[in-house]
Amino acid sequence: MRFGGRRLPGYGVIVGWPEEPDVLLTGPRGRRLCWELVAEMARPAQARIGPAWGQTGVDSLDVGRAELAVELVAAAGQRDWPAALAGMGEAALVRALADSVAWAMYWQAPDGVDRALAYPGMTESLRPVARAVTGAPAVNWWSSGIEPGTQQYVEAAAGRHGVGPVLSGAADQIAAWQAAEADDEHAAAGRPDDPAASYSGHWWSAPAGSRLVSTTRALPGLGALQLTAMEDWPGWEKVKCWPVTPRRVPRTYEIAGPDDWVALVGRYPLDVSKSRRHDWWRVTGWAGTWLMPDYAAVSADYDAIHLSVGGYLTTAGNALPVGDARCLLAGWDPDETYWLADILTPAGPPARWTWEGWPNLCWRLEPA
Repeated sequence: MRFGGRRLPGYGVIVGWPEEPDVLLTGPRGRRLCWELVAEMARPAQARIGPAWGQTGVDSLDVGRAELAVELVAAAGQRDWPAALAGMGEAALVRALADSVAWAMYWQAPDGVDRALAYPGMTESLRPVARAVTGAPAVNWWSSGIEPGTQQYVEAAAGRHGVGPVLSGAADQIAAWQAAEADDEHAAAGRPDDPAASYSGHWWSAPAGSRLVSTTRALPGLGALQLTAMEDWPGWEKVKCWPVTPRRVPRTYEIAGPDDWVALVGRYPLDVSKSRRHDWWRVTGWAGTWLMPDYAAVSADYDAIHLSVGGYLTTAGNALPVGDARCLLAGWDPDETYWLADILTPAGPPARWTWEGWPNLCWRLEPA
């Protein structure tokens, strides 16, 4: 699996879309993105592509694969996808991305649609959609690296939150994260070896519990991408988005596809088999050794780790081999950057946003 791109000093690999756009269909989030686009175009029919797919939406797979495939072929075949997506604005494509992100779950089995899309040959009719996505002008930035001038930190505005990012102490936070992961792995040693046992725990492989600052770029009229495309959304109603920028060019590790994630885990491995075994088996069916990056070790070589949208769509949710073990990208939002060093500085006052309900993108910018 090869990704074409170029290297910029200090910013790591800035990668284009995969040389073969069909790779977008090898990951559950990329498949779901393409399916969501087909479902959106198939409206106003309320069955979401067809009655068989409507049953998968309530998490039932009692319908036959052939029936699902026929409905998907019929729905996907109704459009000239390059033309349709070439004329689609950024907001509409971000909405489809957000719908895919919303169904990412790493503490239970995938939902019915994701499971149906994983059937062999099921996504053949989505290939024109995948190719059109990678060529759509509105998503050129989905394959880009960090955009330093638009980074925003998103935080709930209520309670103890809303005070802004802590832009110092990254080394201490990483050390605390490392100790907490070791404690968690030790505490999980008493859980049953049977991966199907009813146990759950930490399910993310991003440094989400570290209190490290993470950011996404801000989009005109939409605000920070993380407002819309966030895994396991916490149900915020009011948030503050704080603009920040690096004081210098960061040493950035770019995750632009599965190979980059596997290489990061392979270079800085941390065994988390005991603490993740049960959750990640439910997601992937893998019962062997699980690895994730040791972010304390990564921080010796890099200031930041950035996951491009393209990297997210092709990598998240797949059990990827690292030697005889596996790794899983989980709990990391598209275009999210985790900052491992104290190099950020404020870049202006925060903006306040209020959630106005479903569907996604229903955020309203409050007056300054």
